Amino acid sequence: MAIFNRNKQAADPAALAAAQQAQEQREADLIYRQGIVTMRDLIAPPSLEIESGFIRLGKRYAKTVYVYGYPRQVFTGWLSPIINLDEVIDIAMYIYPVESRVVLENLKRKVGQLEASYSINAEKGHVRDPGLEVAIQDAEELRDKLQVGEERFFRFGLYLTMYADSIDQLTQVTRKIEGIFGQSLVYTKAATLQMEQGFNTTTPLGSDQLLINRNMNTGALSTSFPFTSANLSRNEGVLYGLNRHNNGLVLFDRFSLENANMVVFAKSGAGKSFAIKLEALRSLMMGTEVIIIDPEDEYRTLAEAVGGSYLRLSLASATRINPFDLPRVFDQDEADNALQANIITLHGLLRLMMGGATVNTSTGATLTSPLTPAEDADLDVAIINTYARAGITKDPLTHSATPPTMNDLYNTLASMTGNGPSLAQRLRKYTTGTFSGIFSEQSNVQMDNPFLVFNIRDLEDELRPVGMYIALNYIWNRVKSDRRKRLLIVDEAWQLMKFDDSANFMFSLAKRARKYYLGLTTISQDVEDFLSNKMGRAVVANSSLQLLLKQAPSAVDIIADTFKLTDEEKNRLTQFPVGEGLFFAGLNHVIIRVLASATEAQLISTNPQAFEAARKEQEAADASIKTTGGATQ
Repeated sequence: MAIFNRNKQAADPAALAAAQQAQEQREADLIYRQGIVTMRDLIAPPSLEIESGFIRLGKRYAKTVYVYGYPRQVFTGWLSPIINLDEVIDIAMYIYPVESRVVLENLKRKVGQLEASYSINAEKGHVRDPGLEVAIQDAEELRDKLQVGEERFFRFGLYLTMYADSIDQLTQVTRKIEGIFGQSLVYTKAATLQMEQGFNTTTPLGSDQLLINRNMNTGALSTSFPFTSANLSRNEGVLYGLNRHNNGLVLFDRFSLENANMVVFAKSGAGKSFAIKLEALRSLMMGTEVIIIDPEDEYRTLAEAVGGSYLRLSLASATRINPFDLPRVFDQDEADNALQANIITLHGLLRLMMGGATVNTSTGATLTSPLTPAEDADLDVAIINTYARAGITKDPLTHSATPPTMNDLYNTLASMTGNGPSLAQRLRKYTTGTFSGIFSEQSNVQMDNPFLVFNIRDLEDELRPVGMYIALNYIWNRVKSDRRKRLLIVDEAWQLMKFDDSANFMFSLAKRARKYYLGLTTISQDVEDFLSNKMGRAVVANSSLQLLLKQAPSAVDIIADTFKLTDEEKNRLTQFPVGEGLFFAGLNHVIIRVLASATEAQLISTNPQAFEAARKEQEAADASIKTTGGATQ
């Protein structure tokens, strides 16, 4: 026993040392762990203040509301405006299944009570109660569906927590959400004195601490499905591309909207011409006529492929357009005003031709020198007299006479007193001077082809706005003469927006196109010049379709302000790949990917690399045919 005790005493120093070392290691580990930042430390706010009407999380404010009232019928997508709202919101849904047996027993008792009330009212001769009749009908219908297993029953709770940087901003967000819900007859209340429980309810803990629920069957509950996105697919129309939100097809008829106008904005090389040519090709196959103002010779291959007419406007070409032509209209009111309307259009054209152009050095904008009131009055008299000498008056029966030309107007001005001779001198370069011929002779253009392209690439820079204006007026007269489903595509429309008269004419087209079954497509890469003009913004406002492809960073702010884009949409504008962008159709907007088949892409691509690849492929095919033919011989 003594030996054992001695050995035990001898072993005690080592055990004590080991125990002391273990204790020191535990203390060091504890100190180390206390210095580590946990996930809870990262996500927790610096402070938490709970008030009766809101919660303050650090410098942010939060408020929870719950839905307590619904209309008799709710429709699919009623929650979509809230989900797509550009605000910071947490939305929590709690769905509790209820046994059908319990619901059927309650419905049986409820129906009995309602029918008893109805019978008592009838016996007493009271005025019928429509609300009571509807309640009986709804209860009976729900009971039938529950009995056959067509529906199930649930209790549904919907809660929303909104966040803002200030109390005033939080109040504005709350009013906005209440207004959106109120439009659908859905009513909300703030979780006053229960803000902590409401906040916990909308966190991802799955704990419903408010327990404010509403009975719903399967059909009503399904309408609150939260993962909603705009759907632009219809049973008719043309394919525009792929909806990147849900991989659905963007397929619809633009003529089914309140107007068929469209604006397209994109930087060079973003794919705007590709998208529009694809729409034109597919619309043509659906029986829609297509007319194009082409400033860069981009539509020639497509026109030749579909057997269209390709008209080249230049001083060297044989194509002639007479701006004095009158439309052959059959509506009596329009026929009576046809001459007057064309005279007004001629005023705008002649101001563009004779006013001269100057550049504002501070803004870089192109300005036209306006005619004086006396000059404008003399010009009006000269135009009326020029038509009269050709035998054309306000009487529609005279409108079939051969119209005068710019040369006739020049002669009329030259023979007048006052400002006539000076105006004639300013007009002379279009009659006998440098720009003579193209717009001073009778028209020789035939517009009976369903695919028509006016190419103005070879027009001089000074003459190009004039050429676009005259071509558009000639097309407009044709549209008024023969109403049918048409698309009018104006590429590089910013050139018209530089001048007041041509910008006003474009706005007039956009405003009146719907009446004549016309869809105006306006394309521009110079977004700032287009939208900085009052008429340019008016054209956008009168267009139900908008396509925004990749933009230059300098143009993003003005586009976001014009189209009321969300922050996410604004950030994406400079990052879209080629052929992808925002597509607006009425109140719906999606991210679209323009897709074309290999054959379509070969016809409409303006990529030089694509042209080179197609050329080499054609040469290889020709060589193969030649070799095969030689072998056969």
